[in-house]
Order: sequence, then structure tokens, then C-alpha cells
Amino acid sequence: MAAEPRSHDCVFPATKKRGQDDFDSDDFYPSKKAMLPPGGVWEDPAAALASARHEFGEHGGVNMSIEASATFTVMEPETMRRMFAGELGPDRDFFIYSRHFNPTVLNLGRQMAALEATEAAYCTASGMSAIASVLLQLCSSGGHVVASRELYGGTHALLSHFMPRACNITTSFVNITDLEAVSSAVVEGQTKVLYFESISNPTLTVANIPELSRIAHDKGLTVVVDNTFAPMVLSPAKLGADVVVHSITKYVSGGADIIAGAVCGPASLVNSMMDLRQGALMLLGPTMNAKVAFELSERIPHLGLRMKEHCNRAMVYATRMKKMGLKVIYPGLEEHPQHQLLKSLANKDYGFGGLLALDMVTEDRANKLMNQLQNVTQFGFMAVSLGYYETLMSCSGSSTSSEMNEEEKEVAGISPGLIRMSVGYVGTLDQKWAQFEKAMSRMPK
Repeated sequence: MAAEPRSHDCVFPATKKRGQDDFDSDDFYPSKKAMLPPGGVWEDPAAALASARHEFGEHGGVNMSIEASATFTVMEPETMRRMFAGELGPDRDFFIYSRHFNPTVLNLGRQMAALEATEAAYCTASGMSAIASVLLQLCSSGGHVVASRELYGGTHALLSHFMPRACNITTSFVNITDLEAVSSAVVEGQTKVLYFESISNPTLTVANIPELSRIAHDKGLTVVVDNTFAPMVLSPAKLGADVVVHSITKYVSGGADIIAGAVCGPASLVNSMMDLRQGALMLLGPTMNAKVAFELSERIPHLGLRMKEHCNRAMVYATRMKKMGLKVIYPGLEEHPQHQLLKSLANKDYGFGGLLALDMVTEDRANKLMNQLQNVTQFGFMAVSLGYYETLMSCSGSSTSSEMNEEEKEVAGISPGLIRMSVGYVGTLDQKWAQFEKAMSRMPK
């Protein structure tokens, strides 16, 4: 069992200090009733962000100051002893070292917690570091994870190759839409975590978060959801998930210029991850730079506006592609298997996500189309990642899912010609659509 967090590790108030193996789904997170605002209606994520604490600058600036220091001074020698003894900490504005806590990074964490409706959040150097740290905190050697078979290639490789070799932690991959299969994959006394993506990469399968959370909690598991594809659109913690992870690199940043991640969840978990002796975040050191945190904190306020336009254009393009006779996968289309599910779970007015998948059947045809779209008509760019203001396209099987073998890709439904398209919002909608049509007209029959 992990040691209980010392008091100077606890920047986020929690009603109960616990070790990593003590988390129980019933009290791992505040009750839904307690979280509901007056009137019993869920708060729009944009409203939650606007209500979050705003940090002003050192000299009264409307923007907070950047605390770029790696280490922090004290006015009296006795103060440092008290900080290391756990008597003084970040909750009272006493800081030791920026790998531990940094005021600017903590401010971004408050914003991410507001966005995802969690008690706390801690921001990291990348999305993968956030995912790895959470899994290593929740699972010990000999532990077991049940995960969706449709995952980002890097996450799939972490679970299927690195963690069994380095940590003796194994994973069973299942069809996340088959609730019976999910339940059956749980090994009593060994399985610790149910892990899945809210909307899967790249096949855009929508997870039934409430039902999956119910199954997991009945069996004593912690539910970890990657919500990178659907910030603002879905709020997994409101739907029953315990922990929400993000690659902030994507939509939250929006500029394709920053690598970052976040862990959003109960204060007890975040505090345990910062424990001086047992904390995965503290000891593995995936530290976010304060200057990066400042940049990101200035972008979150307009995330809602950006997401609405990403989603609006994705819906329009998917509808028009379907009318052209193309095989398009998009949760906003009525024929998508989880269309009604997403409609019932999504936050109002944010649409169905900003990604669509276009299946050109073969990799050759996918590559020819992407070449036309980038190099002839200027519709978008051939590049991995997502959430950029320009449209980004990649053939998933040979890029972001290349860590999976052919059988794993086939089981996950990743066709060799599947183009993952992150729809941007630059230019006018009709201008960009005309560029797509022009590219299609030049494709060989």
C-alpha cells in the first residue's frame, strides 16, 4: 500500500487521505447529488470555466504572472524545515521546487478541473505521461487492466508491451460496446482499472460511460477515461468516470505548438500521485514547464467557441461526404451505431465531435486523396495530431495506429484505407468544401 500523502503534498482538499490501493468507487469521488448545482441541472463546461478562480498578475495585471523559478526561497531558515516536515505547503502559498508544485501549473490544473467537473487536476508534460502515471499509480506488479481494443496506438503499446515487460501489469483488450464482455474480462482480486476512450481513436466508437462505470464500480474498479477527442462535448466525470485524462496537445491547446497532458480526478488520487515517496507524478517527473502552463491557460477560455466550430464543420462535411457516396464514419450521422447514445450523453450545443473517418478501402487510394487534398487543392495537411485550426489528415493504420499488428488493427476495425480527419475551421466552410470536391473530382475511378 502506498504511504498516505504528507500534509504539504495536499494542495487539493480531500475529506479522507488514503493510499493508492484504498480507493473505492463508492467514496472515490463525491456523490453525484452533492455535485449537482442548484436546480439539479448540469453546468455547461464553459460556465464552469468562467466560474473558476481567476489569478491576477503580481502587479495587478489581468493575466497571472509566470512563475518561472525552478526553486523557491524562504525568508526564515525555520520555514524550510517546516515545509519539509509537511507543516507548510502550496495550499498556503509555500513552494519548494517546481517538479513538485508550481503556482502557474497549479492554476492550469484548476482550469482543467473546472472543465472536467472534477475535484482536482494536475498537468503534465504530455498526454502519454498523464496516462502512464495514472495507470502506474492505480496498478501494482501483478495487477490487471481491462481496456478497450480501440485505443490510440501509443496507449495500446504501453498496455500491451511496456507495462507487462517493465511492471508485470497485464491488460485484456475487449470490445467496449459489449458490456457483457467487459464484465467477463474482469479478474476478481487482480483487475484494478477499466480504461477506454470516450470517443475512440481512430474509429470514433462512442463509449457508454454510465453503464461501463456502473459495471466497473460494482466490481471495485477505477474507471479511467481518455477524453482527448471530446472536450466540452462529453464530461465523463459527470457520467460516472473516476479519472479523466487528456492530451492537452490537441483541442485544449489548439495551436499544434505545445505538448502537454492532464490528469483530472478526485483530490485524494491527485494528492497520492504527488506523494514524496509513492507518487507516480512526483517520482517519475513528467513536469510541465510554467511558461507552457501560462500559454495554455490563455487558450482554455475560448475552447468552447473553437469546439463548436470544429464540430459544426465536421457534421456538415460528413453529411456532404455521405451524399457523395463516400464511406464516412461520424457519430453525428444517424446511421452511426452510437449516434443516439452520444446524443443522450453529450453536453448541449457542442455537437458530435470534430473528427471524422473516411474509409477509402485501400492505403493507396487514401494516400492519393490526401495528396490531392494537401498538394493540389489546399484543403488540409497530411499530419498526425488533431484539434488544429487547419484540417489534419492521416492514414491511421500506417501512422497513429502503426504500433498495432495487422490482426489487432483488423479487430479494432481500422481499415488500411481509413483516413482520420481532424476538421479545422480556417476559411469559409463553402470555400473548404469546394477544395474537397475538387480533390475528389481528380481521383481515379
